[in-house]
Amino acid sequence: MLRAASLAALPNVRHAFFTRHGGASGGLYASLNGGIGSRDEPENVRENRARMARALGVEHLVTAYQVHSPRVVVAEQAWTRENAPRADAVVTRTRSLAVGISTADCGPVLLADAHAQVIGAAHVGWKGALAGILEATITAMEGLGAARARIHAALGPLIRQKSYEVGPEFAARFLDADAQNTRFFAGVKADGRAMFDLAGYILSRLERAQVGLVEDLGRCTYAEAENFFSYRRATHRAEPDYGRHISAIALRE
Repeated sequence: MLRAASLAALPNVRHAFFTRHGGASGGLYASLNGGIGSRDEPENVRENRARMARALGVEHLVTAYQVHSPRVVVAEQAWTRENAPRADAVVTRTRSLAVGISTADCGPVLLADAHAQVIGAAHVGWKGALAGILEATITAMEGLGAARARIHAALGPLIRQKSYEVGPEFAARFLDADAQNTRFFAGVKADGRAMFDLAGYILSRLERAQVGLVEDLGRCTYAEAENFFSYRRATHRAEPDYGRHISAIALRE
């Protein structure tokens, strides 16, 4: 697992950006696949998630049914896969309950206000980032007593600009929203294709939201096949499926 120094320094907060190592799955999913939506054996995914919960020192780890939206849910108790809410961020002030999100190229962002004892986890793909999932997560945390100036936010492994080519219609969405977003596109070709800096865009949204501290682990899911699952890499290799990472955070008892 990977940890952010800024979050690791906070009292009573545990967190992890889990890699693909240390699980029970095999083949394409080797080995710590947390993807309920994958075609991995369900018992392997359950065991993998149980191992992650234990690593965080909790009994329950909850994730939402992610839909690339700006929706946020407050977790007050554990839920099952069948009644998981449709959302892309989970926040809580409930102790010994880990809240997390799953990714396989999108940006995992973990957040904490240690003073208010409020934490959150956000799944930040390009759709969610553009729609305001980060701002919605921060607002939801404020509703539980957090103050954005005290929030520490950490961005975990995601697809980086060198591996993220997009088409002109993709760039147009961002430029229509804000002409200054052109700075997140590099190597523009004659056909309008370019390399998109998802990490840079996420960090800019966090900084604009005026959270207290922002950290980027700087790791790439696409480039580090030995450590991370990647939807885009699996697509380029014509693989039939791919695993998902879990990034999660919890408050100590």
